[in-house]
Amino acid sequence: MSVLGMVEYNSIAIGIHASDAMVKAAPIELIESHPIDPGKYLSAVTGDVASVEASVKAGVDAAGPGAVVYSFVLPNLHEQILPALKGTRKISGPSAVGVLETRSAASIVVAADAACKAAPVRLVTLHLALRIGGKGYTTFTGEVADVEAGVAAGAHEAGDDLLQHVVIPNPYDEILDRLNSPDSYWRGG
Repeated sequence: MSVLGMVEYNSIAIGIHASDAMVKAAPIELIESHPIDPGKYLSAVTGDVASVEASVKAGVDAAGPGAVVYSFVLPNLHEQILPALKGTRKISGPSAVGVLETRSAASIVVAADAACKAAPVRLVTLHLALRIGGKGYTTFTGEVADVEAGVAAGAHEAGDDLLQHVVIPNPYDEILDRLNSPDSYWRGG
């Protein structure tokens, strides 16, 4: 069973300080700890449930009132989430693509987890705020009905943090190529 804890801070300095408190609080693995747009900071940890809960609590407490944008502990994380945080997966020929977009980086992870648990979809991208104004987005593929169910579950879980959600039946091949390598846009590719 995978466990993920994440805290998004509204300040880089506070985020660095609070991330230090997170790793000192319990034996966890720090998988993300860096600035994100627009001038925020994101920390993500994994480990056993008690350690991740203690780590996230320490990060929230160290940040102080008003400094946390979003935080969570997901004790039963879908197995596709951690690999997606580390990069994208190659896809080909899906019946549909689903896209969820949220206001914050941390909330998109919760939405993606809900989408993957709701239907047999394949997570492609889990993008956390870098070069997109602090937003988060995720893409996943599958049969049209499964993608629709995943988008609905993810949108529901994101709640007020949801900006947009779409289902694209029979996506064009060039769109799939961009999903396979989203950073090519930033390299001019």
